[in-house]
Amino acid sequence: MRESRRSPLKSAVPSNIVSPVRRCSRTACGRPAVATLTYVYADSTAVLGPLATYAEPHCYDLCAEHSERLTAPRGWEVVRLSDGSAPTHPSGDDLEALANAVREAARPHDRGPDGGGRGPRSADPVEVARRGHLRVLRSPDS
Repeated sequence: MRESRRSPLKSAVPSNIVSPVRRCSRTACGRPAVATLTYVYADSTAVLGPLATYAEPHCYDLCAEHSERLTAPRGWEVVRLSDGSAPTHPSGDDLEALANAVREAARPHDRGPDGGGRGPRSADPVEVARRGHLRVLRSPDS
């Protein structure tokens, strides 16, 4: 009897089809998985959370599109767990505050009476109080 010279790992046929990236479990979807779906049958609940650290046979990995469109059977509840480490998108208020801060930094600062700069404009708001980086402004009309 002849023994194989190859180790068990080298005897496997290499494949270009299998990817180390986890893919969506939906049929005919090859996009990368971003979320994991599990079912709690006792509670009639589908739990959609961040991608699990490793693939399990009773969990389903879903891509971004399929995780957003997920619906549960009638009478079931869908619980969506958010990933706390994922970056959050800035709100409109955040963007407006950032734009105002940039405008403020770009505006020439008033110099005192000795500095030769011009005085404050009458339409500029007046700073009433300050707390950290936030300021309370009052309209000059009030």
